[in-house]
Amino acid sequence: MPHHQHSSQAAQSIALFDRRPFFEKVLAYGLEHGIIDQAKLDAIAIEAPKGMVQIARYFGSEFLRPELEAARDRIVNLVSLNLEHHSGGELRPAAEALQGNSLLSRSKGASDMLKALIVMPQSSHFGMNEAAGFRDEHIPLLAKWSLCSLAEYRAELAQRSQIALSIQAALWFAEKFGMDADELEDAGRDAEAVIRTALLMLATRQTELPDWVAFEKTIAALRKKNTTSKGIGLVLSIPRDLPVEFQSVVDGVCQSMLPDMAKILDAKWPIRKLFDQTPAFMGRYFWVESALSEVDDFDRAASAAWNKATGGHSDDSSLLTLFLCIASASSPKTLLTAKAAAALVRKIRKSGFKPDLVPDYILANAPVHHQGDYLKMWQDFLEDTRDGLLSDHDYALHDAMALLRRDCNIAPN
Repeated sequence: MPHHQHSSQAAQSIALFDRRPFFEKVLAYGLEHGIIDQAKLDAIAIEAPKGMVQIARYFGSEFLRPELEAARDRIVNLVSLNLEHHSGGELRPAAEALQGNSLLSRSKGASDMLKALIVMPQSSHFGMNEAAGFRDEHIPLLAKWSLCSLAEYRAELAQRSQIALSIQAALWFAEKFGMDADELEDAGRDAEAVIRTALLMLATRQTELPDWVAFEKTIAALRKKNTTSKGIGLVLSIPRDLPVEFQSVVDGVCQSMLPDMAKILDAKWPIRKLFDQTPAFMGRYFWVESALSEVDDFDRAASAAWNKATGGHSDDSSLLTLFLCIASASSPKTLLTAKAAAALVRKIRKSGFKPDLVPDYILANAPVHHQGDYLKMWQDFLEDTRDGLLSDHDYALHDAMALLRRDCNIAPN
């Protein structure tokens, strides 16, 4: 073997086993190639201890030796992360970036990258993600991520970016069908379930996301159409106005529906049993939970619907909470979190209050011998609270929330 070939292989294997942090490699390369000067080295020597103390203080205490040693590892890793990420792993641009910027700005840049990652959604389930930014309770997570490798950061970023795209695509479809983010959060389903149902609705030229009754009718219509078209199956099409950034997500959801189609179009499967009681299908599709629509569907017995809606509760607070949900066209509940109650007030002010739905609901569902009492209870509640609920001056919702806490069932949180 020629000597030069042998030495180049040896150099490659040394590079392969070079376990030094990227920051150290960049420093060595920068000095060797005259990119990093003595003034920069002196500045790093002053900045590094300052940065270590700041990091130790942020994650615990700057007075404990183990925490200072951990802070040394953190600052080296953070600077490495930032330089490697932005230079694509190339030593020359990384050395130029180190010469042209302070050490602490590279460390802060990596910290900002990680904070942005930590607050990205981990689940496409509506109602499980908080919109707020980085907060103190995230600091232990930042402590963990501040020692991660670039590969770990990029893998997590890719996964969470995909989830965020799914959520945004579902919101785009919901808006197309006249639903807002609060209603999706209220419904608590996965983004993919919303997209699957939206594609079924588009395939049947519908303009709203369905409640259960409409969903059942849609599946029945698809089955009928499939029978008359001699089993050609259902052609799912992606809307032409879908923004290009959602294309791959929606393509993926389309593909995921193909194995479902045989059962969806097979009339031998009872629709409720398939979508609501078959493990492989549960939660895969979306419909708006609405006590009102189920009342209109004569297959549902009034007393069963009432017991389901009230959960067996008959106290005034539970019933008024349920009636308020109905008057705001929200999912019927007998207990609301403070966050859900505030969202309900905002919805009433934005989309309108429909108190007349409640007497219809009571007359169609409540036990006959209680109907008079419930109608009076609702009327009294309306007279007491309507102005406060609809007030234009109560921006912070203080008055409205005080009224709801007095008369309805609001959990402390």
